[in-house]
Amino acid sequence: MGVGSEVIKKSFCVSWSQPLQSKRVKSYAIDEGPMTAVIFITCKGFKICADPEANWVKNVMNSVDRRTTTRKATRPTASQPPTNKAILKFGLTPSF
Repeated sequence: MGVGSEVIKKSFCVSWSQPLQSKRVKSYAIDEGPMTAVIFITCKGFKICADPEANWVKNVMNSVDRRTTTRKATRPTASQPPTNKAILKFGLTPSF
């Protein structure tokens, strides 16, 4: 790009949406355009602008954060044995 050139975004928020159910929201981003907005990305891929100061928006953001944080934390399931113990199968004994 040349000097003084600017990349123009393809889209930006110009109005707010009505409240959404958090279960329909996959993720979100905060956008600084003509107006500051939270852009919710729905499970179907739609991008929906919302007022970051609205209580319902904060609630949906918190819900999405809790879901994604829970998914990132991995714990062994009940069927997985703990990794700090030796397991002997088929009645074999270790030969030390």
